[in-house]
Amino acid sequence: MKSVATLPMVPQMVLAGVIAGGIVALAGPGIAGLLGRWGQRQQIREDAPGRHRQKAGTPTMGGVLIVGAIMVASLLVAGTYPLVVFGLTATVVFGIIGLLDDVLAIRRGRNLGLRARERLALQTAAGLLLGWYVARQPWLPTTVVVPGLGMMDLGRGYAVFAALLVVGFSNAVNLTDGLDGLAAGLVAIAAGGFGLLAALALMPAVGVLAMAVSGAAAGFLRVNAHPARVFMGDVGSNALGASLAALAMLTKAEAALFVIGGVFLAETASVLLQVAYFKATGGRRIFRMSPLHHHFELGGWSERTVVRRFYWAGWICLGLGLLVAP
Repeated sequence: MKSVATLPMVPQMVLAGVIAGGIVALAGPGIAGLLGRWGQRQQIREDAPGRHRQKAGTPTMGGVLIVGAIMVASLLVAGTYPLVVFGLTATVVFGIIGLLDDVLAIRRGRNLGLRARERLALQTAAGLLLGWYVARQPWLPTTVVVPGLGMMDLGRGYAVFAALLVVGFSNAVNLTDGLDGLAAGLVAIAAGGFGLLAALALMPAVGVLAMAVSGAAAGFLRVNAHPARVFMGDVGSNALGASLAALAMLTKAEAALFVIGGVFLAETASVLLQVAYFKATGGRRIFRMSPLHHHFELGGWSERTVVRRFYWAGWICLGLGLLVAP
């Protein structure tokens, strides 16, 4: 029998996705119950749509299971290849920052853990360290392919670019995680796309990591799809956002990430625009509520409808992103 390390590339990737997805799907109900017994329950924003009030007390921090499954599947199938280790490090480090945020929010009994500036400071420091490390490695070029402009070598500036990428998408996925199954499903779609890019580039280790992320996110839908039995928490959303940024860097598809992750960017842009317009006009709003998914909720769409249509948007973004990827 062949060892896992000598399996052909596509079976390796499929195996990683199945292992990660299987771990999360099978262990999810038990973890949800355990988190609930430990008192790890979600606090709901005071200004959240009324229908969200019934979600108060739902177990949270299920992202710990997602991160664990990604690690197990990736290391079991691909081993400790440098590219895999970097991707896992980014995932775990940002997951830890999210975990700290979750723990503080639960202890304070409200939907506020780390202050925004505290969270951003930790994320920026972690992002710069990761960027500095990856920019010094021979196995990852400091070039970025910009559609229409060609290849640009950022040199030492790649460290700052990498930090912006990982911090930006960590927060973007976090903002998107506001409806049952929304962030998990969109991450599964996007990470699967990077798995395809890795396969086309003949990068088996990166493909394994991508499919582990995709499989874990998809498996989480068993307990996170509406009505959610457990939320991923900041530990999950921060980790998954960082993993997408890492996959973009590892496949040298950084520019494509802005298209593949178009829904995450739209959610983030809606928040930034809402805040800026609110301050500039003395209280007027562009959207009924931000992030964008709440705007459609307040417009009369059911939660399932919003999630389903955002999934379709995610698939469209993936298709367009694959067209611009190098």
